[in-house]
Amino acid sequence: MSELRNNLKALRAGRGMTQADLATAVSVSRKTINTIENRVFVPSTVLALRLADVLHVSVHDIFELEN
Repeated sequence: MSELRNNLKALRAGRGMTQADLATAVSVSRKTINTIENRVFVPSTVLALRLADVLHVSVHDIFELEN
């Protein structure tokens, strides 16, 4: 079974954003960003698209399936 891997923390940090900054930009709580980064929570498609838009990357740059 594949697992969903994400690069959200690295992408966010590489842009000098805190979890709170990113959370505000996509209208969620800082805790939501934290749980996504720690692979506790998988975001909805809408939230994944918002994250990609704010970070100026594709959804595939943030999330990928790991075999």
